[in-house]
This record gives sequence, structure tokens and C-alpha cells, in this order.
Amino acid sequence: MTAYVVALFAGPGLWTAIGVTLVAGLMRGFAGFGSAMLMAPIFAILFGPADMVVTVVAIELVVSLQLFPQVRRQADWKVLTPMSLAACAAMPAGVWLLASVDKNTIVTAVSAVIVAFVVLMWTGWKYTGRRSTAATVAVGAVSGAMMATTSVGGPPVLLYLLSGNDRPEVNRANIVTYYFLTQFLLIVIVLATGVAGWEALTRAVVLFPAMVLGAWAGEHLFHGFASERTYRNVALAILFATGTFGLLREWLLG
Repeated sequence: MTAYVVALFAGPGLWTAIGVTLVAGLMRGFAGFGSAMLMAPIFAILFGPADMVVTVVAIELVVSLQLFPQVRRQADWKVLTPMSLAACAAMPAGVWLLASVDKNTIVTAVSAVIVAFVVLMWTGWKYTGRRSTAATVAVGAVSGAMMATTSVGGPPVLLYLLSGNDRPEVNRANIVTYYFLTQFLLIVIVLATGVAGWEALTRAVVLFPAMVLGAWAGEHLFHGFASERTYRNVALAILFATGTFGLLREWLLG
């Protein structure tokens, strides 16, 4: 069994993946976001884009399953229903891109999305348009296609949902519920089409304890040592570094 697990991660990739997942868990614990964005570019390099999508989304889905029962009553279903339906409808197009586009192109794309998201968060930019049904559907469709192609579908949804005047607990509930409603279907589509194999789910099972440990440490060990804003900026700095590495990887590894 141990040899099988090591083979899945191609030698030293096992420890790299565990380390990345542990840091992703820390970010999830103290900042509440960014875990998928941290794992995606590194896992795409280690395992390939298709397996990366299943592994990352499966890890995140387990977290969503834990959190959803706690937040479902606070979620804004009038926004989430059309957004989630649009995301699910757009996923097949994203899976087609995942199967058709070159690996290096996907790594570059996900890295660029992460860097752009971090820059927008640092500048304080917010969506100022009206939350119409058309806008909600458009955001969901873009997010669903991005999630299927790169596993990183959060940025458009985060920027859209956080632009309103909802209470923090409602924003948290909306984000958790959106992921809960969309991630399971994405895994089914990717596996059913044969774009990725079941080995990707095995990797998720192996790595999930590192995510749980990191999230626990992030929530408890860092509590009281710095402000929430400091945690947020640290998380954004880590994501920026990860995205920049993904963009410059060929030059850096040269």
C-alpha cells in the first residue's frame, strides 16, 4: 500500500504535495480562503491539470461537506440558486478545455488568475454593478468553466459576493454553500468523461489529513498573535508568490 501511494506522487512529489496541502490548510484556517488557489498551480505541475482538478476539488469538497450544515440557513438562496445552476451548466465546456488545452497553458492560466485576484484584493477593488439575475448567471457560468478547467473558480464568485452589503456570516455561508453545490458535480463530470482517473481521488484521500491538520493549526495556534487583516495579507502574499512562480516557472527552473 505504501509503495502504491508513493508511486501515485512520483517520488518526492509526495512530500511536496503534503507540504503544500499543509500550508493550504493553514491559510484556510486563519484566512478562510486561498487553499485551492495555493494547491492548483503546484499540483498541476506535479500531477497534470486533469488530476489536479479532481484532487483539489475533492479535498475542498470534504471541507464544504463539514461546513454546509452549519451555514445553510444563512445562505442567500435567491442568489446562489441561479449562480450554481449556471456554474454547473458551464462545467462541460470547462472540462472540454481541460482535455484539449496544453498543460503548460493551463498552469499559466491558473497562475494568472491567482495573481490578478490578489492584485484586485490588495487594491480594494469591488464590483459596483447591480446584482441582477443576468449578472449572477454570468458570474456563475464564468466560475463553473474556470473551476472545471483550473479548479480555481472562486475569484469571480468571491469578488461578486463580497461586493454587496451582506453581513460577514452571510458572505461566509454563501461561499461555503456555492462550493458545496458545485464541487461534487464537477468531480463526477471529470471522472465520467475519463479526463482524469480514480488515482486523483486517492491522492485527495492521502492529502486530506494534512489539510485538516493545517486548518486546525491555523485556527488555533495563530489566534491572538496578529490581526485578521495581517493574516489576510500574509495569505495574499503567499498566493501572489505561488501565482508568480507559476507564471515564471520555465524561466526559474530553466
